[in-house]
Amino acid sequence: MPILNAILGACSQGILWGIMTLGVFLTFRILDVADLTVDGSFATGGAVSAVLIVSGMNPYVTLIVAFFAGTITGLATGFMNTKLKIHVLLASILTQIALYSVNIRIMGKANIPLLGKETVMSGIASKFSITTTQASLFVGLAVTVVLVIVMYWFFGTELGSALRATGNNEKMVRALGVNTDTMKITGLAISNGLVALSGALVAQSQGYGDVQMGTGTIVIGLASIIIGEVIFGKRFGFWYTLISVVAGSILYRIVIAIVLQLGLKSTDLKLLTALIVAIALSIPVFKTKVIPKKKYALEENTQHSALIRKNEKADPDKLSK
Repeated sequence: MPILNAILGACSQGILWGIMTLGVFLTFRILDVADLTVDGSFATGGAVSAVLIVSGMNPYVTLIVAFFAGTITGLATGFMNTKLKIHVLLASILTQIALYSVNIRIMGKANIPLLGKETVMSGIASKFSITTTQASLFVGLAVTVVLVIVMYWFFGTELGSALRATGNNEKMVRALGVNTDTMKITGLAISNGLVALSGALVAQSQGYGDVQMGTGTIVIGLASIIIGEVIFGKRFGFWYTLISVVAGSILYRIVIAIVLQLGLKSTDLKLLTALIVAIALSIPVFKTKVIPKKKYALEENTQHSALIRKNEKADPDKLSK
């Protein structure tokens, strides 16, 4: 039972963090850039949502505000990258560093508890007489379904197609008359908006907003993307890829929960995360190099055996000599 409860909690947290993974997927896979802003924008979403809930705002409305707060952080990174010509990696690091101070300014302190305050999860839990964990799972599933549908539709539009093309071949898209700077800024804004939305949901689920809650977000996001791609592969279409990314986040959380139940110290989670990412990254190499060699050796042995059997039937005396 403890392991089952841990897995249920991991699924609820995994699907909430999966929304963040969708944002990381947008920049990492579609725009083909490594955006480290997410470590700060995730905490920004949690900070904004927590402050507004404590101030008396409807918890559902705080999610919308958190999303737009996240888009502002993405705009800052995009502006420095496209207009000030700062490398996107350095620009995102600068924004991430600045957001630490900004988030403390927003909250007024390092941590804001939500005890006794109504959140989306607590409201649904009390209405349907379920636990907060079950409510988190329900909310995460509902939001994820909506986001996957919206993202699938958006990236099929002219703007979304131009955004995907910018990540595939920026020079070609620019030659066709598309403003690639605008595409980059738009992609970074949407990505960090999704990350901030995830941060707001996680803050409401865990019952507090903290300035450090976004630490390591980019690593978790990349691990979830890679796990989803390796296990589920790229099949059917873009919608399947989006779902596999969220599934990767859930699997990542389940692995963490099971390992913790088996006795691993919480201080070793960073090491475990690094190992999971390294293993997941090495699987494609194993598939393309090790497996084909074994397959080739097996086929060669099969052909050799077939040749021997053929010769035996043709001239057994000659073969024995």
